[in-house]
Amino acid sequence: MGSESSTTLLMKARAGDEAALELLLQRYRGALQRWAHGRLPRWARDIADTEDLLQETLTQTLKHLPRIDLKDEDALYAYLRQAVLNRIRNELRRNARHPRRIDLDLDAPGASPSPLEAAIGSQRLERYERALALLPVSDREAIIGRLELGLSFLELADLLHKPSADAARLTVTRALVRLTSLMGGVASDA
Repeated sequence: MGSESSTTLLMKARAGDEAALELLLQRYRGALQRWAHGRLPRWARDIADTEDLLQETLTQTLKHLPRIDLKDEDALYAYLRQAVLNRIRNELRRNARHPRRIDLDLDAPGASPSPLEAAIGSQRLERYERALALLPVSDREAIIGRLELGLSFLELADLLHKPSADAARLTVTRALVRLTSLMGGVASDA
């Protein structure tokens, strides 16, 4: 079975051949692992690492293989790669919703702002939030990914479907210009 084409294995796997399915997994796992390596930022990893995410994604995706409309092996690889990318995005969202706990140094001096600093800071934060809500979704994702999640431009390029890190950088820069302009307008409206 090792010399059969992936297209033939795909047809057999769809028909329920477990050995064909396992061979397909073996063929694509290495390429997908190389592609996925480093796409899940270190800060977003907990018990699960890239290999665990890849295994879970492949297992879940291939359960639905008979219902997936794929014409050839290139389409299967593209489908699996997109499934892995979607799983990484879900992991990033999950980690953004549930930040990691850190232990505080109880002997460290307080860095609390004065009441005046807190009021000024909360006003700026409110202006930022209102202006951010007025931006198109793509601009919001670029700003949040870079400023709030701390993603690199390369990571943003993948998440925003940009061709390069420079394209992602330009997207963030332009979004920040629009945000700054809106924050000025929001300030005068308040």
